[in-house]
Amino acid sequence: MTPLHPGDQLDHYRIESVAARSGMASIFRATDLRTGRPVAIKVPHPEMESDPAFFDRFNREQEVGKKLDHPGVMKVLSEDGRSRVYMVMEWVEGRLLRQILNEQRQLPSERAVRIALKICEALEYIHSQGVVHRDLKPENVMIDAEGNIKLIDFGIAAHIGARRLTFAKFTQTMGTPDYISPEQVKGKRGDARSDIYALGVMLYEMLTGKVPFTGPNAFIIMNDRLLNNPIPPREIDPTISPQLQEIIYRALERDPKNRYATAREFAWDLEHQDQVGVADRPELRDWKRRRSPWPRRILFYVMLALIPVIIFGLLLYVARHSH
Repeated sequence: MTPLHPGDQLDHYRIESVAARSGMASIFRATDLRTGRPVAIKVPHPEMESDPAFFDRFNREQEVGKKLDHPGVMKVLSEDGRSRVYMVMEWVEGRLLRQILNEQRQLPSERAVRIALKICEALEYIHSQGVVHRDLKPENVMIDAEGNIKLIDFGIAAHIGARRLTFAKFTQTMGTPDYISPEQVKGKRGDARSDIYALGVMLYEMLTGKVPFTGPNAFIIMNDRLLNNPIPPREIDPTISPQLQEIIYRALERDPKNRYATAREFAWDLEHQDQVGVADRPELRDWKRRRSPWPRRILFYVMLALIPVIIFGLLLYVARHSH
């Protein structure tokens, strides 16, 4: 497939510039020649078009995007009769939350709360439509000059009640390790509360400049959130109020049953922080105590080492009793 360049025409669209590139697709700013309006066109790289997993993700993003219609969600525009595989979306002037965090590291509490509230509004809407994002992170939130947000990239979104996630398909269906919920790490089906957990991680990051769990690889990061507690936000920045810290902990509850059940509940606490009761949490005292999976891992390696011994013993037993 011929690469696209500024000035090229793709069906009813004139390519104006390259807006973003990734390992899987390029996004172009284009003009709809029928209306004169700017649009974003997402075009997979040629080698990705033959990848079934990517094609499934691309089609899912398009299907979900066409269904959703909310000012906090990037709109995917219907388009028939295309000459190649691509997706047309509304053009949004703005910056990714990740770019803002890379530059500023920490955001003032008021701004972080405003952004979190707008994300709550968008989540409340998509959840009401039976959709779970499953990959909520700063890279997937656009913010315009007025502070409005757009959720983007519904490539691994799922309808509530869809098939459960599996750990083996982590890279394709489970999201990003810094923001993935504990239940998804365990291979359970993610629901609306999984998105709430991810937003809790993002609020922690906006306020402290750090994510709650870190490690040298994805598996250690994910395992850490199953075993340990993050540094309390107020230990990093004492200007964070105890109430706001409590809200973060409610969003980051390891057991989804103890988490905010809906984005609306999350938003209510953010809007009424003076009415949030601060719990005497063990996480505030025990966060320095680190639990390690080493005993389980050692047992696993011991069992692995014993397999050849057991097989050899069985073969020896069979050889002796076959005569």
